[in-house]
Amino acid sequence: MPQTPARQQFQDELAQLEIQTLGALDMVCQALDRALEVVAHQDVELASMVIADDDRIDGRYLEVHQGILSLLALQAPVAGDLRIVAALLHVIKHVERMGDQCVNMAKLVPLAGHEPPADDELLAMISRMGELGRSLVEQCKLAFERRDADLAQDLVRQDDEIDRLNRACFNRALDIGDDPDVREWAMHMMLVARCLERIGDNAVDIGEQTAFVVTGLFREFEDASHPELAPGARRT
Repeated sequence: MPQTPARQQFQDELAQLEIQTLGALDMVCQALDRALEVVAHQDVELASMVIADDDRIDGRYLEVHQGILSLLALQAPVAGDLRIVAALLHVIKHVERMGDQCVNMAKLVPLAGHEPPADDELLAMISRMGELGRSLVEQCKLAFERRDADLAQDLVRQDDEIDRLNRACFNRALDIGDDPDVREWAMHMMLVARCLERIGDNAVDIGEQTAFVVTGLFREFEDASHPELAPGARRT
């Protein structure tokens, strides 16, 4: 049965909103690349650019959020379409949060000064966390595009490595020595690692939305409060 013009318009608008939402993940990758460069080179000027450029991600969030609300006001999506609409609302919020974490990373660098003491081991772990974080952002986008629940589930594997490195950064910061300047810098880097850990968590959350769209059931891939239930359907 051919679609009515109104139904076709709805499908077109929904598809465009998905493109805009997933395109914002590309913005996150760019912001993350810059934030990692800021950390690696203590580039205060680039840090200010990362902070200012977050307005683009915030603008995209508002654009998508308003578009979804308008679509809901004019249409009454059901079944699979309603799941996509609901998932996009969650995804764009996670995207906005990832952008904020990149800003937080950039804001931490100027606090340590232009030439702070550094520790190669700690920087190497943060660099690896950044690589994994970028991979997670790219993979969660691909999983949603393809409606690939298995690819979404695989996000947990990389996120577990980020979590391990985050704990290692914390321990290294504690053991780094007695020099006050070095310890202060290490505390800032510990917070950078925490930002990267949160980016990974948000990517996994987007993966959970992919599984929701595919199956119609929401489940947490890893449930810290009820580990005996994960993976599995969330309690209602």
